[in-house]
Amino acid sequence: MPEPILFEKPTLKALLHPACIETTVVSLTRVGSISGPDKPLWLLDLAMPNRSRWRPGQFVMLRPASWGFEPLWARPFSICMAEGGVLRVFFQEVGRGTAALTKIRSGETVVMWGPLGNGFAVKPHTPTLLLAGGIGLAPFIGYARAHPTLESLHLILGHRQDKSCYPLNLLPAGLSREVLRQETEADLQSFVRHLEEIIQAYSARDSLVLVCGPHPFLRVVHGLVLKHGVMTQLSLENRMACGVGACLGCVVEAVQGPPLRVCAQGPVFWATDVKF
Repeated sequence: MPEPILFEKPTLKALLHPACIETTVVSLTRVGSISGPDKPLWLLDLAMPNRSRWRPGQFVMLRPASWGFEPLWARPFSICMAEGGVLRVFFQEVGRGTAALTKIRSGETVVMWGPLGNGFAVKPHTPTLLLAGGIGLAPFIGYARAHPTLESLHLILGHRQDKSCYPLNLLPAGLSREVLRQETEADLQSFVRHLEEIIQAYSARDSLVLVCGPHPFLRVVHGLVLKHGVMTQLSLENRMACGVGACLGCVVEAVQGPPLRVCAQGPVFWATDVKF
């Protein structure tokens, strides 16, 4: 009788995506304290292989092994920074997936694929304005830390939660910045006016504007940069399932041609290429 054929049991990472790696949780830290309706913000550190390369603006898909089949899909996260063998993400608890992510413990296995997508443009000697809306601060931490000419950067963070909820201590000490809180409708209107004034000022010279934040923030800034004709890239935060362009769940309307897949063709796009 012939010997039975034994099939190796597939690992979780092989079932999800052939380019997955299994990493481990280094730490999970809640940032600041919140009193009110807003959900907490967190910093998650994962062990990152030294061979992995990344560019600020790229993202990773994460799925803890403990999830089993619930939640089913991985979740996308902007890379906040990656240094010293550690990849850090900054995220907010907003739904089932991120709520489940806040329950993981140090040493736990996480399946990760990435870095994925493209990154922000880097023009070393060009005045560069970084516009972050709330959690959109995440990719600009790594961008500022890696930028070759820090003096050419200026960051504006518009936020709703207390300032302590944002890891501003991770930004380079010499980075020019404004941190502006919007607690009322009047605050928001004042913030939008300030954005237009500074965008108009940057449009008067050869400059670059980079933007990341929630959809309402992106929509407002998108209109302003097109109005004033300044060279701008936006990082879109569309919902994703696969992260590699197969499911078509994250498409955005293009100015010309077929819809664009945010995960595969983005998440960073030139403002002149996308519609809101």
